[in-house]
Amino acid sequence: MQNLKFEYFIVLFFSFLVINCKNEEKITYLGHAKTLEQLIQQEDTDGDKKITVEDKGPKQFEFIDATGKVNQIKGTYQLSNLLQELAIAEKEDTISLDRIAESPSNRISRLIKTRYWDNLTRSVDKAGLAKVLEDTKSETDIFRLYVPYKDQEAITYFESIKSEVPKLKVITLPEEITPEYVKTLNDIPGILNLAHSKDDKGKYKAKPFVVPGGRFNEMYGWDSYFESVGLLIDGRADLAMSMADNFGYQIEHYGKILNANRSYYLTRTQPPFFSSLVKEIYQQNPQVSRDWLTANLRMVIKEYETVWMEKGIRLTNTGLSRFYGEGIGVPPETEQGHFDFILNKYAEKHKVGLQEFTEKYNSGEIKDQELDLYFTHDRSMRESGHDTSNRLDDICVHLNTVGINSLLFKYEQDIAYLIKEVFEDKFKVDSKEYTSSFWLAKAEERKKRMNDLMWDTEKEVFYDYNFVTKKKQKIESATNYYPLWAGLSTKEQAASLVKNLFNNLVQKGGVAATTDIANKEDPNAPQRQWDYPNGWAPHQMMIWRGLMDYGYEEEAKELIYRWLWMITKNAVNYNGTIPEKYDVVKCTHKVYAEYGNVGTEFDYITPSGFGWMNASYQLGLSFLDEKLKSQLDKLVDPDDIFSKKSN
Repeated sequence: MQNLKFEYFIVLFFSFLVINCKNEEKITYLGHAKTLEQLIQQEDTDGDKKITVEDKGPKQFEFIDATGKVNQIKGTYQLSNLLQELAIAEKEDTISLDRIAESPSNRISRLIKTRYWDNLTRSVDKAGLAKVLEDTKSETDIFRLYVPYKDQEAITYFESIKSEVPKLKVITLPEEITPEYVKTLNDIPGILNLAHSKDDKGKYKAKPFVVPGGRFNEMYGWDSYFESVGLLIDGRADLAMSMADNFGYQIEHYGKILNANRSYYLTRTQPPFFSSLVKEIYQQNPQVSRDWLTANLRMVIKEYETVWMEKGIRLTNTGLSRFYGEGIGVPPETEQGHFDFILNKYAEKHKVGLQEFTEKYNSGEIKDQELDLYFTHDRSMRESGHDTSNRLDDICVHLNTVGINSLLFKYEQDIAYLIKEVFEDKFKVDSKEYTSSFWLAKAEERKKRMNDLMWDTEKEVFYDYNFVTKKKQKIESATNYYPLWAGLSTKEQAASLVKNLFNNLVQKGGVAATTDIANKEDPNAPQRQWDYPNGWAPHQMMIWRGLMDYGYEEEAKELIYRWLWMITKNAVNYNGTIPEKYDVVKCTHKVYAEYGNVGTEFDYITPSGFGWMNASYQLGLSFLDEKLKSQLDKLVDPDDIFSKKSN
């Protein structure tokens, strides 16, 4: 379809203006702006700079293209596409009718590949600092950058450019980073530096990374792995490899892969996916540099041994692991009032007002071991990535979770695979030489312990194990199905897990994070966003791949279709919206839970969607056959294709 050139339209109808005006670009811009303004005035009746099913306009708009032809655009979807294309065209000069009428799945996927990943990419160097230091979470106008003590190259570089970056303050971290030190940074938060290389001219160049989007403008731990799955599908192995290098930098300089590269996360890691990232990069490109694989595999092993196998911290006396977020006082990253429901109870206990109690507790003037333990549980829950969930609230550090131990089982399997496939079954770290059999033995031992403590023979499902009470925590959760993704389950266990999954967690829009475990007794209890009825991209992606690996392709395709249908339907009806999470029961992005829903606030066109949601869309599409893709574009209800319960 021929491009519709507004500058040509103006030449046709206002040639006398063009003759007398040397700045044609300005005229082109004004043409777009006028059409955009007319469209918004007519169709955006609620004034949110979007065209959605909730707007009450005529749902029909006419405009004249470069040939003088009158074009009539009808319906919410195509009108919102026109709105988006006009917003893009203000910078790119042209719009295409093909794009206005583009099939929904192709449009979403194309924008993810060609626009969203680039818009989500950041780098901690002179070229990228302006974006990185944008901070909606801080009330100060000083931009602080914390640089590791041992990274002298970075310290020298940032000191040299400090005068060129307004409001930048460069701070060198101490050699030893303790929870006590991190607490002193609560009132002076900032970004933590990441990896760099040298360009062809020997100049400092930061390793780029992809952020989730919206207010999440840092490199997040497990988000980065799932984003990289999408990047690899979209031919961006360069960014996926760069993310891995940044993981390695964090382990080397901060002691762990951080929750995110922000100062108050220095005591907290996130679910480990580093081995999966390295393995998948290698499998997609076996010619990847052996030096690159060596450096990153060493960091994978270092993380495994120093973070997850540290006795009394994340390794428990069961021989299994837990999440354990260190830190002191109230977690500083939460919104004002987030902990009032719990702090009020302790303020009453200590017979002081809420504000006074909070200040004195944070300063250490008031001590309360019971509350200390609550916040250790809370930090550990945040370290799990599931912030927050009633499954983990006020209990997390007492749990050997199915999730973390499945991930570590996969680490052990992945390390064995890479040593055997890439390094001829010998891999040296310092003075120690590893073979694949060493890691496979570790995996088998973990598998045995998990089966002994977590497998419920009556329900035929894995449950988190409370090593304090020595009982299973019998809560249905999407994380109970990580053993499918990790390859830990037997075929018989897999059959039972699939049946339980569909009976307990599968909803119209995909897999719910949990069954309904909301606190019904306390009306002031927060609505936990990682619980029913919400669904999350990482859970879907892991379960799809797990089902595929065990031969349950039809079940996987059903779950993929349900998820993509929900995303596509919401994007069609709500101006291309692709947010952080969904209510999979009501199949809507309008989620009622703590923190709202990142990715829903934008003007005209979403600039970036949301990181792991983008990746889930690309992964899901790669599995669907043409028939299901056709039904997806027609928004055929999944319940008209699949029975509600597949098993």
